[in-house]
Amino acid sequence: MITWDTIRYVIETIWLINLALAFWTAFRERRDIASTWAWLLVLSFLPVVGFVAYLFVGRKLSHDQIFTIQDEQRRILEQYKHQQQRLLEAQKLLPKEEQSRRDHMMANLLLNTDNALLTFGNQVHLFTDGHAKFDQLIKDIDQAKRHVHVEYYTFAADQLGHRVLAALERAAERGVEVRVLYDLSGSRGTTYRFFSHLEELGGQAQAFISSAKARFNTPRLNYHLHRKLVIIDGDLGYIGGFNIGDQYLGESPKFGYWRDSHLRVEGTAVLMMQARFIMDWNTTCRRTKKERMDLAGDYVNVRTTRLKNPDRSMVPMQIVSSGPDNDNRAIRRGYQGIISSARHYVYIQTPYLIPDDAILESLVVAAKSGIDVRIMIPPMPDHPFVYRATEYFAHYLVSNGVKVYKYDKGFLHAKTMVSGSHLASVGSANLDYRFNFEVNAFTYNEQLAGELKAAFENDLKDCTQLNEEYFDQQSAWRKFKQDFCRLLAPIL
Repeated sequence: MITWDTIRYVIETIWLINLALAFWTAFRERRDIASTWAWLLVLSFLPVVGFVAYLFVGRKLSHDQIFTIQDEQRRILEQYKHQQQRLLEAQKLLPKEEQSRRDHMMANLLLNTDNALLTFGNQVHLFTDGHAKFDQLIKDIDQAKRHVHVEYYTFAADQLGHRVLAALERAAERGVEVRVLYDLSGSRGTTYRFFSHLEELGGQAQAFISSAKARFNTPRLNYHLHRKLVIIDGDLGYIGGFNIGDQYLGESPKFGYWRDSHLRVEGTAVLMMQARFIMDWNTTCRRTKKERMDLAGDYVNVRTTRLKNPDRSMVPMQIVSSGPDNDNRAIRRGYQGIISSARHYVYIQTPYLIPDDAILESLVVAAKSGIDVRIMIPPMPDHPFVYRATEYFAHYLVSNGVKVYKYDKGFLHAKTMVSGSHLASVGSANLDYRFNFEVNAFTYNEQLAGELKAAFENDLKDCTQLNEEYFDQQSAWRKFKQDFCRLLAPIL
């Protein structure tokens, strides 16, 4: 006969086993304290469900994968880094009479954190609309002579995806070297078969750190290829927030108009984008057995000194990468450097506002010091838990003097930061905890910074400023979800 004592004993035993497994799982991999305790909470109090969530979100990359990525990165740029360090110290890269001490600080920070070389002679065009961006991209692919390298989180097999693929196939048919790298999770529904005709024409495509004919990705939401890069002939590149898919043209009924930011770059910075692509490609080749690319050839004569008489439209630029392959968190430190060194204003656009403690306090300190800190977020979630956490932090920041705006025209996906007369960042990295492979362009140019500031101010016409009354009117249930999701912030 089964008694209540027997049932209680079974439940207590299962709970103790679950608790032991929760501690083993949470502490078996090196991660920051906040993430460790957040996972311990989820695994301990949500038996079974918590471990399913960990399967999709929590598992880190293997040490073997991380070593492979780091090994690729060590093979390039070191010699240029030391050269630029000496030139920065001698003020021969960004002289005081031309740039601010703040720019020197940022250039040094990113050089020492990520070996991000400061490049010169870059002509930059800013896109904020998907139609204009992809029309120009397809034109550029159609004019490619030597190679086209494409790297996107999302390469959807929809109308836009087929348009871009057709341009790549035309290039391959002309004898242009075409390589495509995509994330299998971000490109749901797109498999290796989508690129079969491209490969018949001599092009190559592979899913980032997945097997050669992967149909399904390892189930995890973090640690994905979130970068958006295109490199054409080694002297033209694209970097920013747009992915390849119809929704990025504003054709999704759910999201409506899609507001994003992307840069078209001509100049030396493109070689750094190329280096990033080659490292990611070669890392994946270890699984797919595809042909690796040579890192060295394009960099023999790379320019690492400034031009003598630069045109004002030329943009000094650093291409900065970050990801789960190292603990440098270069882009996050770059963001913190911009915020903490601000003297007049900081304008930020981000779809996910889930800052870690360092960024959060930097924003509050800046606002309370009299800096005009403004942050623009979307009006709706694309991930419910993430958006409720975004609302929590928006409320906290509003209560501490930061101006937060909700973009009402459609979905805001831009990841931009601009501050002062010269300093800006455009790329793929959100203001959140998520550990994906990201890449941003940090720029030092008055004209580009002015364009990004003007774009932000123009977007304000379609925004609602959030205030205490806005949050006070929310239901108790919605506030509870915000508080709960805030506890999960380190693992969202």
